[in-house]
Amino acid sequence: MTNLRKELEKCKHPNSRKTKALGKKARRQNNKHKSRLGHAIKSNLMGEKLSWFINHIEEGRTAPLRPIEFENLIDLYLKRFDEELEQIALKQSIGKHRANQHASRKDMITITLEKERNEYQSGGMELLNLCDAGKFKTLLDWDGSALSVQHLKLDLVSQKMLQRLKNDAVEASSSKSEQMET
Repeated sequence: MTNLRKELEKCKHPNSRKTKALGKKARRQNNKHKSRLGHAIKSNLMGEKLSWFINHIEEGRTAPLRPIEFENLIDLYLKRFDEELEQIALKQSIGKHRANQHASRKDMITITLEKERNEYQSGGMELLNLCDAGKFKTLLDWDGSALSVQHLKLDLVSQKMLQRLKNDAVEASSSKSEQMET
């Protein structure tokens, strides 16, 4: 980048072909940097989400989650900001001048939660399927770094998918009980 600045300073006319080429090269490098930064931010966010799930799975568990447990864990994930929202509401109710004190944080939390809830209820949240034994093991073996998030095979986990898994589990258990009776 410093070389580009030096070369731009050497150019005599602002509309010369060399100046335009250097400007184009600078814009291209800037766009590459922005795209790399975007990927890094996305992997950091996904890493934080996965580490939250790891921290809330009981210690020493080796078996994958049942669909009911996974659904409860996702509900707990969607309620993770409830305490903070209550604190903000309490601070805003105290005085006249504090009505807008944490408004931007509250807005960011509500937007994030609304987006995640809509994703979960419609198309699905990007997450590891913790009902699958292989993916559960990969989550437990994950080293926690944002760089290795890109190597994890993420699924779209939705409410409908978990309902379908629950129904399949109920059918499997009922067919097992029928076989045991005969």
